[in-house]
Amino acid sequence: MTPKILFRWVAWLLVLAIAVVTLGPVEFRPVTGASVSVERFVAFALLGTAFSVGYPKHRLSILVLLIAMAGALELAQNSVPGRHGHLSDGLIKASGALLGAMFTMLLARWGLGPFRWMPRRSMLD
Repeated sequence: MTPKILFRWVAWLLVLAIAVVTLGPVEFRPVTGASVSVERFVAFALLGTAFSVGYPKHRLSILVLLIAMAGALELAQNSVPGRHGHLSDGLIKASGALLGAMFTMLLARWGLGPFRWMPRRSMLD
């Protein structure tokens, strides 16, 4: 299995896990000891990283998809009893996705670590 395929699997499994935790009962949400905002940011940063590594030729499209996903999950929370979505939560998630995608892009551009195989393109290429 190539790294690209592995990260694609990881990315889609993270989408599933984040959707279950976001839209499921509050009891399903893991407790890490960090603030909820940090947990959201890190989850979407990991998601942005996984998608950017798995789909290196589609970075801008992936970023748009992740920002839309953050917004859709926040809106969907309003229809789940006991849950509530906030614009600020969506912005934290979108910021995490952006940071994850940018982090991957910079590592690929610099040719560092396991990202040497990735194309050296900018976010907008």
